[in-house]
Amino acid sequence: MITTKRLRLRPLTDADTDWWVQLHADNKVNRFVGGYTNQQAAARLRDIHRQWTRRGHGLCAVELKSTGLAMGRCGLNWWEQFGETEIGWTFARTHWGRGYATEAAQAVLTWGFGPLRLERITAMIHHGNTASAAVAQRLGFAPLREDTVLGRPCTVYALDRDDFPSP
Repeated sequence: MITTKRLRLRPLTDADTDWWVQLHADNKVNRFVGGYTNQQAAARLRDIHRQWTRRGHGLCAVELKSTGLAMGRCGLNWWEQFGETEIGWTFARTHWGRGYATEAAQAVLTWGFGPLRLERITAMIHHGNTASAAVAQRLGFAPLREDTVLGRPCTVYALDRDDFPSP
């Protein structure tokens, strides 16, 4: 579990299936990351669990420490086809604009570059997702390349451990 001043990040489990579907049901939230049926969410959460088991990291539910409310997800995802570990974040619209994505991602980067000893972390951001691009830039990411992820064009940002300012 990762904690920050306001947040608690815990590994996602199959018990999060209904919540995962609900998080991605909002068209403004899923515009860049897609929506899920219960069956698709269960399969994705199984994949996330396998990644935790095999690689020691994965995506987390992001909860408010003060209430325990799950309001988004953030964490690391291994992309076999790219040979890269990506950081990602998605939050319910009612929690946008409060700095939660930046706070959660900062903690995940500290974990990834610290105890996990990753050399580089990428952020794959679909074209038009200006809010996520701004978060990546605030965290020190710089554009690395243009690519296609899940059939859609994106800019792949990168941050190397040597360029990450330790908190």
